[in-house]
Amino acid sequence: MCRLLGVGRSAYYEYVLRKVNRSDDSAHEELIDVVREIAKSSNFTYGSRRMEKALNALSHPVGRWKARSLMKEAGVRVRYRKKYKVTTNSNHKQPVFENQLNRQFDVASPDQVYAGDITYLWTQQGWLYLAVVIDLFSRKVVGWSMSSRMKANVVCDALRMAMWQRRPPSGLIVHSDRGSQYASKNYRRLLKAHGFVGSMSRKGDCWDNAVVESFFGSLKQERVQWRNYQTRYEAQQDVLQYITMFYNSYRLHSYLGYKSPNQYEAEKENMKKVA
Repeated sequence: MCRLLGVGRSAYYEYVLRKVNRSDDSAHEELIDVVREIAKSSNFTYGSRRMEKALNALSHPVGRWKARSLMKEAGVRVRYRKKYKVTTNSNHKQPVFENQLNRQFDVASPDQVYAGDITYLWTQQGWLYLAVVIDLFSRKVVGWSMSSRMKANVVCDALRMAMWQRRPPSGLIVHSDRGSQYASKNYRRLLKAHGFVGSMSRKGDCWDNAVVESFFGSLKQERVQWRNYQTRYEAQQDVLQYITMFYNSYRLHSYLGYKSPNQYEAEKENMKKVA
């Protein structure tokens, strides 16, 4: 071949090597671009473990250490969580439910156990309170409500939204902390009217509601602490976008085998149909 081309053997192999190296460089740069896109779409919240899973899902087979190296080369840095104070007011005289959940966070089927809680977000107009309801089966946020006042209506509306979206059966366990909103007459009437079973954490024990606490931590780490909301409406729209367009649809959860809640539920439903 070298003689036919009229070049020496060493010159030919040098040419081939340069061509291969150029091809490798191009593929590597494309991979770096993919890492930057994943980091941007996750709002710079993915560490090397989730980056590895995301790259693998996009047909880039890399290990965790390779993912970490690529992140460093791409200049990607992870945003870390700030600490937030607890806002639950459990110093009330209203009746409370027994802890039916008892930290049994692994649930085999959807719409069997929900967990809810309230947190707060600061805006230039004042506080905005957010109540959510999470299905422990898939860690999906199935209901939410936001208000300028931390009253019982905000938790009732979040549960009503979950009921409207999911149509859960009677017997559903609904877990929360001992906040006065969850001990209110309106909330207890709502549970009773639909045959739901109330459950509450032990007093002052945030670990009894760890899944919702983890969601609030992710929301604040990955979105809220990097924003400066001018109005409550702006905060509402941003939280809505985070829940529906990112958290439920794309955020990879280690508990779910690095799948999003929507993907996890869809795969389980397909497996059920095949079986």
